[in-house]
Amino acid sequence: MKKVMLITGASRGIGAATALLAAERGFAVALNYRRERDAAQALVARITASGGEARAFAADVADEDEVLRLFGDVHDAFGRLDVLVNNAGILERQMRLEEMDVARLQRVFAVNVTGTFLCCREAVKRMGRRHGGRGGSIVNVSSMASRLGSPNEYIDYAAAKGAVDSLTIGLAKEVAADGIRVNAVRPGLIKTDIHASGGEPGRVERLQSAIPLGRGGEVEEVARAILFLASDESSYSTGGFIDVSGGR
Repeated sequence: MKKVMLITGASRGIGAATALLAAERGFAVALNYRRERDAAQALVARITASGGEARAFAADVADEDEVLRLFGDVHDAFGRLDVLVNNAGILERQMRLEEMDVARLQRVFAVNVTGTFLCCREAVKRMGRRHGGRGGSIVNVSSMASRLGSPNEYIDYAAAKGAVDSLTIGLAKEVAADGIRVNAVRPGLIKTDIHASGGEPGRVERLQSAIPLGRGGEVEEVARAILFLASDESSYSTGGFIDVSGGR
């Protein structure tokens, strides 16, 4: 029976690249999306046309009821869960802290922090040996922003990813005896449309001269790091991080 990987925010960017690579490597893939149903269904069609197995599930990870439904639906569809990739995340337009209102902070933390916590909680309940599970792997998609701070742009997003880093370290120690490994990747300047959400589609091009490798990263490069941490190839790694940042 194929191992099952649930990827949140999988309809585009890093999530979609991870889904394609996971299917290629033999995982059955549960693709979570919030609004982009057509993109998610197109990705399912692409995977199944290549002989893979995939299903799409709509849910807002910031909503506890929807997270509960998501994990229930994935179990009903596949009967198991082996890997969770917490990829869903948002950022908002670039601005300094003194311009940020509470509503923005609540939105950013709800998805990036609360959503990640909720999905980890439900994955542990299904994968943990104390709950009758087989063990498994959780890979959190953090960001180099957690270390760099993103001043004058989105320090709220950076702080949220800092929380994800702390969660990764603490949860890894908490569930190791349950057979669950918890690791994270920290992408740097990757060519995705998340930069447009921040109001600067060309952000990678503006900043890439400061990257030691001299270029922005590709989503496939992040996906390969995620698959390494998700697989048995990293069987002795937990509480760890892979920076996919070109040396920045």
